[in-house]
Amino acid sequence: MCGIFAYLNYNVNRERRFILQTLFNGLRRLEYRGYDSAGVSIDHNQPLVFRQEGNIESLVKSVYQEADAMGLDLEESFCVHAGIAHTRWATHGEPAPRNSHPQTSGDGNEFLVVHNGVITNYQVLRETLIRHGFTFESETDTEVIPKLAKFVFDKANEGEGSHTVTFSEVVLEVMRHLEGAYALIFKSLHYPNELIACKRGSPLLLGVKELNEEFNSGPTFHDSKFLSNIDHPKELFLSSDAHAIVEHTKKVLVIEDGEVVHLKDGNVSILKFDNDKGRHGGSLSRPASVQRALSVLEMEVEQINKGNYEHYMQKEIHEQPESLKTTMRGRLIRGGSCKAKTVLLGGLKDHFKTIRRSRRIVFIGCGTSYNAALAARPILEELSGVPVTMEIASDLLDRQGPIYREDTAVFVSQSGETADTLHALEYALENGALCVGITNTVGSAIARHTHCGVHINAGAEIGVASTKAYTSQIVVMAMLALAIGGDSITSQTRREAIIDGLFDLPNKVREVLKLDQEMKDLAKLLIAEQSLLVFGRGYNYATALEGALKVKEVALMHSEGMLAGEMKHGPLALVDENLTIIVIATRDSCFSKQQSVIQQLHARKGRLIVMCSKGDAVSACPGGFGRVIEVPQVEDCLQPVINIVPLQLLAYHLTVLRGYNVDQPRNLAKSVTTQ
Repeated sequence: MCGIFAYLNYNVNRERRFILQTLFNGLRRLEYRGYDSAGVSIDHNQPLVFRQEGNIESLVKSVYQEADAMGLDLEESFCVHAGIAHTRWATHGEPAPRNSHPQTSGDGNEFLVVHNGVITNYQVLRETLIRHGFTFESETDTEVIPKLAKFVFDKANEGEGSHTVTFSEVVLEVMRHLEGAYALIFKSLHYPNELIACKRGSPLLLGVKELNEEFNSGPTFHDSKFLSNIDHPKELFLSSDAHAIVEHTKKVLVIEDGEVVHLKDGNVSILKFDNDKGRHGGSLSRPASVQRALSVLEMEVEQINKGNYEHYMQKEIHEQPESLKTTMRGRLIRGGSCKAKTVLLGGLKDHFKTIRRSRRIVFIGCGTSYNAALAARPILEELSGVPVTMEIASDLLDRQGPIYREDTAVFVSQSGETADTLHALEYALENGALCVGITNTVGSAIARHTHCGVHINAGAEIGVASTKAYTSQIVVMAMLALAIGGDSITSQTRREAIIDGLFDLPNKVREVLKLDQEMKDLAKLLIAEQSLLVFGRGYNYATALEGALKVKEVALMHSEGMLAGEMKHGPLALVDENLTIIVIATRDSCFSKQQSVIQQLHARKGRLIVMCSKGDAVSACPGGFGRVIEVPQVEDCLQPVINIVPLQLLAYHLTVLRGYNVDQPRNLAKSVTTQ
């Protein structure tokens, strides 16, 4: 939803210009999370706040202009300095400087906050604070947080005999009043060179780079897996995700829900928030600190750069042969003369018996992740023999649909932090189901809170429209089906054919990527179209939905994916000589049915584009009408991985030709952490 970033240098001199550049670069790495406005706060005699509508470069330009106008010395050096930054995806209030973050407690910027998430009880808090004399300037839910912090601080320090309240005590008391999902970073005039971070539901990481500058040898990494509290130089980073940290350090702490991380005097203190503690009693309380070990990021800086590609989406489409290979590495066992071909999913090995005995498997996801699960449903039903149902996370929650102790609930999310999917996970846990996570993000909320799961290992995906994560999700779920059905003798031949198909899948994707220019030429023909229908069936119903979604979300063209079996129950009324229709008719058990669909659409003069298996053009379009896209044929359950690639390329080229921002589509952001 939004990107938050903070940088604190301790015992190492950094110029104000360097601090600003570090904050700006952090926001650039997070811009895919929100790009309608941005802001930063740095220190002068008191905290300065710069906010601007538009993208990060708009903010950069305005900050340097304002700094020049006020005579701010950008070369001034700081031994200790704490700065915070934010890039926004608007939920409460239009994109405008007043609604941008950091949000402030009022004149003087006594308390400042950057926020990712949503505060559900902000209206009640706002009305209470207004009664106590506070004035609000924005329409955001966030503004109540710094004003509440000031209210708590002022109350704690009024009257004789009041004790000196600490920054962490103020934040803990603020947290007691907040409802909803959030990741927060606090900065305060009253606590210079300190930062406090806390979270509930939304992601937040701490990066630690410890330096050794003795003998002028230059900064070197201090090798320790534990947080050091000694006074040697260090740089500390807080971020919504690892993309903004990895270029500085690979040592991170994934902050858990309810943890309050206090950065002060080069120390990192971690407190565990207890909502009940201190609720009854007159004074603010401080819980005991906890110890946490750092983990090491496996991500490389190259993964978050565009390389030779013009856009992240283009890069990620073309990375799919490698991302699929990485997804399968170490998990597919080819076997030998004596050994059978098999699948190893270490994160699930202790739970397969439970899954096989389930009364049903319930897939739960949103958007592209839901479509990936839908593509894998037929092979799971075939190999496991267990009924498989599909749930859109928000709808499951709205209906309070039944989840039983005998169910296996599989939660599919690229980011591992999708709000509706997380709430559905809480619901399933409360109802006693075995919960399995399938995510692309190690340490994400879904990865941490499910009983078991699989990391799809597709690599960093920066483009808002998911491409390589989608195909890797399908492959992981195909391997899940193979693993669940691994003890069935009757399906052994089928299973081995699928495993052979998986091994060859990256080569087949390389082959279909050669259609890039053909899809660009097709995009030129469709550039002025207003609507597009995509018909699929069986394994490729999901392909129709996902292909239409890609065109919709980045090219901003109305497009709908439809189940071909439902064509005569309404959609056929739309068909005329002006409507462009893509029919997916690759060779599988539904091929003859799709041939019939093609004939009926042609009879109504629909403008047809048919995707078929190589060599099947005459069979798919016996009259030679329409345009044909030929793709390699693979095992039917893996065909959705092949068939989606031309549609991803089509969506990409349509977007570029229509002049839209392909990596940052209108009104959308990568990680949807609000409902």
